[in-house]
Amino acid sequence: MRLLGIGMCAAALLVGVVAAPAQADTGRDPAAQGLRGAGWALKDTGKDARFRGLAAVSRTTAWVAGSKGTVLRTLNGGRSWQDVSPPGAVAEGLELRDIEAFDARRAVALSIGEGEASRVLRTEDGGATWTETFRNPDPRAFYDCLTFFDARHGLAMSDPVDGRFRILSTDDGGRNWRVLPSAGMPDALPGEAGFAASGQCLVSAGPRDVWLATGGGASARVLHSADRGVTWRVAESTVPAGDPARGVFALAFRDRTRGLAVGGDYRTGQASPQAAAVSADGGRTWRQAQTPPPAYRSGAAWYPYSRGTALAVGPTGTDLTTDGGRSWRALEAGSFDTVDCAPDTGCWASGEKGRVARLEHLG
Repeated sequence: MRLLGIGMCAAALLVGVVAAPAQADTGRDPAAQGLRGAGWALKDTGKDARFRGLAAVSRTTAWVAGSKGTVLRTLNGGRSWQDVSPPGAVAEGLELRDIEAFDARRAVALSIGEGEASRVLRTEDGGATWTETFRNPDPRAFYDCLTFFDARHGLAMSDPVDGRFRILSTDDGGRNWRVLPSAGMPDALPGEAGFAASGQCLVSAGPRDVWLATGGGASARVLHSADRGVTWRVAESTVPAGDPARGVFALAFRDRTRGLAVGGDYRTGQASPQAAAVSADGGRTWRQAQTPPPAYRSGAAWYPYSRGTALAVGPTGTDLTTDGGRSWRALEAGSFDTVDCAPDTGCWASGEKGRVARLEHLG
């Protein structure tokens, strides 16, 4: 979204303060027992960039991408970070808002902005070299998010052009891209767009299912495609909208049926009631969380192998659910923009002022 992409100002409110994570009720989900006593352990990156793009490969390997064209990679659990920023992105000060990594060597990053500022960059050698594989030629388009179904098939999404969201597709791991026909895309609402806040406004689960989150219009909606972006259906969420600063900022799907939506109003000091919703039918319908997070949240991730445990992050803290998103409770205070969990249960979070952390036992 242009408003967010140009400059979203969120205060650094509380830094790294643990809010009794051991008291979180993990009894409802046996897989979440390992979270007792866990919290975010900050990893010094030595940078001051804002990292809204995050790819958790494992407990030891993660990539972050952010402002000023910055990309970092760790191979040792965050003890040290390699600056693998694309030189051209640094020189132009590109805003890298999403990164998808297949392993320690292969990753695809998205920069946002109007026209040619929206680009896709790809590396096959751990960031030693990067290739620009897409540069947006349309001044009306503004790309927000990126997702991959597997190592070959992926999509990127742009805010509406000619009244419909635009979808970019690759079937060779991001080496080449093409704009999909818009015939199967529903009309956008006036003012509707995506939020480039956490790289999670476009997410996938399984080989063909993908979901797109919106805000800014009269209602906050979730669009779903079961054929890799060719055709879409749309559903209204319960997250409030009706303002350019409000809507669904992030989605997380555990599988093709069970999903979470988080968001709210990103403006500092603005209330964000009903800032979370849950779906049990692949996004066809959404129910308001009974106990939502207390404030705006920009990122969400399911805890691997859990029945109903997930994390949500935002500028004012991290929240935990153990019942599939129906109720949330505070895990920690501290500012993060996005969160991602790897298959080996390595969960990472990143955000402003170079902040990156891994979920660890703090006791």
